[in-house]
Amino acid sequence: MALINYSAKEITFKIVYYGPAMSGKTTNLRFIYDRLPEELKGKFTSIATQDERTLFFDFLPLDLGTIKGFSIKLSLYTVPGQAIYSLTRKTILRATDGIIFVADSQKQLFEKNIESLKDMIENMKEYGLNLENTPIILQYNKRDLDDIVSVEDLNNSLNFNSFPYLEAVAIQGIGVMDSLKLISKLVVRKIT
Repeated sequence: MALINYSAKEITFKIVYYGPAMSGKTTNLRFIYDRLPEELKGKFTSIATQDERTLFFDFLPLDLGTIKGFSIKLSLYTVPGQAIYSLTRKTILRATDGIIFVADSQKQLFEKNIESLKDMIENMKEYGLNLENTPIILQYNKRDLDDIVSVEDLNNSLNFNSFPYLEAVAIQGIGVMDSLKLISKLVVRKIT
């Protein structure tokens, strides 16, 4: 649920980047942080292990400007993809307004995408979030690699609900801002 502060005339939306370990969730946030002007972003917070794996979550606050007299803010979070952090993933998903599911296009990680999506759906159910009312987009990341699953096969296995989807190469920034713009439009549209 969007956090609406009537006295401050602010609306804050929570967007979660969900997906298997090492799929590019943190890379998305780092690219966004590096490209946006200082006045639009807050401090990028990342709690990672020595080998750059997200330990708890990443967080990046953004300011989108004003709509109908309200300042619109985004709180971007990533979840840790490792199996041992299932409780953390579930906790971060609480009260989310939109989700970018970051799928790793590599063939050897195909099943990890399916497992992660199932995990996300189960966690959503526990918080009363459903697929029809929650803005979700799929980002098929790492499209620049050689041994990847076709977009058609990814859609056949992951996109059972006709979610909007985009191809991406997050490390190069391809599809990163487009994904953020699309999910932002979808979450803002829900309350306007």
